[in-house]
Amino acid sequence: MLVIFGGLPAVGKTAIAAGLARGVGAVHLRIDSIEQALRDSGVEISGPEGYVVAYAVAEDNLRLGRTVIADSVNPLEVTRAAWRDVARRAGTRCIEIEIVCSDHGEHRRRVESRKSDIAGHRLPTWQQVCDREYEPWDADIVIDTAGQKIEVSVAALRERLEGHE
Repeated sequence: MLVIFGGLPAVGKTAIAAGLARGVGAVHLRIDSIEQALRDSGVEISGPEGYVVAYAVAEDNLRLGRTVIADSVNPLEVTRAAWRDVARRAGTRCIEIEIVCSDHGEHRRRVESRKSDIAGHRLPTWQQVCDREYEPWDADIVIDTAGQKIEVSVAALRERLEGHE
């Protein structure tokens, strides 16, 4: 199965995606890591380069029968459709999960206080998060992380996923 995550920076996507991957033994593909590795190798990221690499790696792993968790902002319908196409080509199902933080004050505090866990990766400012293009999404599952510990969000997601199997 392909688990397609999306949501603005600092809503808790990566923590939840990583927690889910650990819990179910899935492959975790993080766009931030891929894009930073490309930058480190001299590639200038100006578009979908990181996503395109992730699509190929995801498809390879899905064809091996692995569950793949795609962790990215995934802000546009075109990227979401591309992920669905990956699952279709691999002959597997997919589920789309949007992570949100409905408390704007909490979200802003997260953006302004977090530190990158990827060497060289520059995190967006609150203004950049607010200005980011993010198209409405009709995801299969929406998890709101406002006022909630990551473990609770992961448990809630796992419970909701059981209903989609």
